[in-house]
Amino acid sequence: IGFLLGLFCLFLVYKPLWAVSTCKLKAKFNLNGYKNVEKKRVVIGGMFPVHMRVASNDGNTSKLPVSSGCDGFNFRTFRWTQTMLFAINEINQRDDLLPNTDLGYVIYDSCFTISKAVEGTLTYLTGQDEAVPNYRCGNGPPLATLVGAGGSDLSIATARILGLYHFPQVSYSSTCSALNNKFQFPTFLRTIPNDLHQSTAMAQLVLHFGWTWVGTIAADDDYGKYGIKDFKEQVEEAGVCISFSETLPKVNSPEAIQSIVQTVVESTAKIIVVFSSDVDLSPLIGELLRHNVTNRTWIASEAWVTSALINQPGVRYKLVAVMSGTLGFGVKKADIPGLQRHLLDLDPYADALTEEFWETVVYKAVYAVANALHNLEHCEEGKGPFVGGTCANITNFEPWQLMYYVKNVRYTMPNTGEVIYFEDGDIEGFYDIINWQVNGNGEISYVTVGHYNGSASPEERMHISNDSIVWNNEELEPPRSVCSEDCQPGTRKGIRQGEPVCCFDCIPCADGEISNTTNARECILCTGDDWSNDAHDACVPKIIEFLAFGEPLGITLIVISAFGALITIAVGVVFLMYLGTPLVKANDPLLSFLLLLSLVVTFLCSIVFLGEPQNWSCMTSQVALALGFALCLSCIMACTLWLIILPPHPVKNTAAQNIKIILECDEGSVIFICCIFAYDILLALLAFIFAFTARKLEDHFSEAKCMTFGMLVFFIVWISFVPAYLSTRGKFMVAVQIFAILASSFGLLSCIFLPKCYVLLVKPERNKEELMKPRPKPKDSSFTGTSASLATAGTEINASFASTAIDDQPGN
Repeated sequence: IGFLLGLFCLFLVYKPLWAVSTCKLKAKFNLNGYKNVEKKRVVIGGMFPVHMRVASNDGNTSKLPVSSGCDGFNFRTFRWTQTMLFAINEINQRDDLLPNTDLGYVIYDSCFTISKAVEGTLTYLTGQDEAVPNYRCGNGPPLATLVGAGGSDLSIATARILGLYHFPQVSYSSTCSALNNKFQFPTFLRTIPNDLHQSTAMAQLVLHFGWTWVGTIAADDDYGKYGIKDFKEQVEEAGVCISFSETLPKVNSPEAIQSIVQTVVESTAKIIVVFSSDVDLSPLIGELLRHNVTNRTWIASEAWVTSALINQPGVRYKLVAVMSGTLGFGVKKADIPGLQRHLLDLDPYADALTEEFWETVVYKAVYAVANALHNLEHCEEGKGPFVGGTCANITNFEPWQLMYYVKNVRYTMPNTGEVIYFEDGDIEGFYDIINWQVNGNGEISYVTVGHYNGSASPEERMHISNDSIVWNNEELEPPRSVCSEDCQPGTRKGIRQGEPVCCFDCIPCADGEISNTTNARECILCTGDDWSNDAHDACVPKIIEFLAFGEPLGITLIVISAFGALITIAVGVVFLMYLGTPLVKANDPLLSFLLLLSLVVTFLCSIVFLGEPQNWSCMTSQVALALGFALCLSCIMACTLWLIILPPHPVKNTAAQNIKIILECDEGSVIFICCIFAYDILLALLAFIFAFTARKLEDHFSEAKCMTFGMLVFFIVWISFVPAYLSTRGKFMVAVQIFAILASSFGLLSCIFLPKCYVLLVKPERNKEELMKPRPKPKDSSFTGTSASLATAGTEINASFASTAIDDQPGN
């Protein structure tokens, strides 16, 4: 029984050991770094991409797999590592910060690779050189916080693991905006601004200089994708167009790099925004140098704006031609006493390494952890932040307890006086604006030309000194980067089908339309009495045109009209002087004087057509003309109705000519004027018919022949007037109308009254009563051939004297 009880007890003791023996380590990691945990109370973890890539393996699966090593040493990130060590040593020597606690450290190389970052995270959590997930196998000092892990992709991978254990992570370089998602990354904090600030700063920089045509290049990771996405959203909303958008390969691909260079060369965009790390960008820079791609201005993100990997000694002089004038955003600069000497002492080549802005941010991360630990250590029991007012023990605390202190830490940086605190895991977005300028040695130097504060009001965020910037090729004026030049006033933007809205044609405004702003979408139609000027950028009053009294044509018409009226009056005076003579009596003096009066009215009414049209002149000119031709009384009723119902009035004719306003008379009613002048034409036709029928009456003086010729002249003039009037425009229409009035008036005066005046003034001996009577016809027709011939000849002689109105020889 005792033996069996002994076996049973032995079974109970060794059963857990048998279970443990079934656990087997699946892989052993190959990690490089720094470790100092002996006799330390608290250990701080760190992760830096000291190498740029994982070394390739032979792919042999016939032997035990070994964790890949790393190659491509990066001096810049190595200095970050040394800055963390410098900060820890500095804190350990201080009496005011963690005076009773020595900090240790475990620092791993992430090799700029996600897999290595995960390896380092698991190993760090396990507490020994091999990873056992979910177990803390080491028995050393407690782990405080992980500082790292470098790029945003690396921090995303480590933050997902650390978040499972509520383990604090403070990043010095992971700026991706995706990391501000506290649901996915609850324990992630950073001492470098969120890329949302940087994307906004880049967008404001582009808008500040009026660039509307830009290219973008992004790394093929979350840092590049999220950064360029936020940038594009903001600039496109403001009207900026993206000429091209390229992605840098994460693995070596010469074909992809050459394709990007070709895109840059072929694009007309002079501004190129690059969201990438220096490691991903350096192959593209090398290819740009080989192709000597100049005349471009590069906008740099903080990850490469001061990179020594790009600005290497061997390529500095070539870099000047390609990359000088670069603008970018760097984390705020600060001098750390003793750091430069520490770095120089570590340099195996004794080169003076440039102190970079990033080292300040590393520095901040270590001090954030130290201040959180200081607050945890000096917690007063009963006033602590945890349940029941308890505090955590500095030698044995849980990660979530330290997380509380890290989130709520607020401290002042030594040497700079800058107050650091976290707001939802982020700090304020403050950047220096850096310009790459050529120094006296012909090399690139970094000159601060402004700053950006993402916490300020939108109008106060960016301050930049334009005069301090030196652009590519030593230019002092900002480059222009537009797909199409601005459309000047007088033109409008015409969209090119299938191209971005920033690419357009400038189309001149049509006649009568203007645009008075730059890049006008549409032309504005001039209305009313206005018309577009020659430049089509302003509406100006149209030219007022009418046939004026004082211009040469007007004066000529006045002289001709006055001359015709005076001649007519002179004829009337002659008729009045010879009122009692047979010739005047034979032609009905009342009718003759009425005709002369109408001709005077017609001559003088043509003068009324001149000058600026007024209400009285419009009514007088048309009515006087109608009355003159209708012999006043014959149409007195229809003229009266016309003036009462629809009187003529002056109007501005804007339809005849675009650039002019023609002042003319509107007849009021086309029906009335057509009726009246139709009546005039009817009278003229009747007069012509009767005169033509009576032209062969056997009189010594044939009035009918004179009337016939007068009517023929009248018809010829007015038939010629219609096409001439319709083919002219403006004031010349009035001139044509006046010429028609004067010509017809002179024709009637000449044909009807000139023969009579000839007799009265030149041949008074023919002004006898017996000559005014018609000759009697013979009672029989038994004349000899000679006598009949003489009678016929006498009649033809009378006919031939239609123009003189009397025969030269008296009849028997």
